[in-house]
Amino acid sequence: MPATTMFYHLQHKGLDESVTTLVTRACGQGLRCMIRCADPALTDHLDAKLWLGPAEGFLPHGQEGGPHDAQQPVLLGAGPITNAAQGLFLLAGATATQAEAATLNRIWLIFDGANPAAVAAARTEWTRMTGWGLAAQYWSDETGSWVKKTEKPAAPAP
Repeated sequence: MPATTMFYHLQHKGLDESVTTLVTRACGQGLRCMIRCADPALTDHLDAKLWLGPAEGFLPHGQEGGPHDAQQPVLLGAGPITNAAQGLFLLAGATATQAEAATLNRIWLIFDGANPAAVAAARTEWTRMTGWGLAAQYWSDETGSWVKKTEKPAAPAP
């Protein structure tokens, strides 16, 4: 079954908090994850934040390009998935391919609601990914808590 894409529209919560929470939950469900980010400075920043880990403990991870990429439960980078991830986080304009999406359980696209270009890019990705037949959910934190605003089911297989 192809991935469900979950679009997270940040309006109150910060990126650091949101990514840490979502990645921790995904790992708790036994998913290996890739955090794909088109901005190397943001990748470095998130790497440092994840070393601090969630309040409950350490979140094992690494940046791509190391000798143990394939073993990382969470891998950060801009390149292809090399750690057998079942979940893919897309940040700062990063995208997925249709072939990748077909191998994943879940995709999270997290975008800044205060950035009109990021909102427009997320809308484009919604159209593109649902056009592939993926299920999609749109979540907003406009009230301070995450609320699912809309959902589109996966298209039936041909």
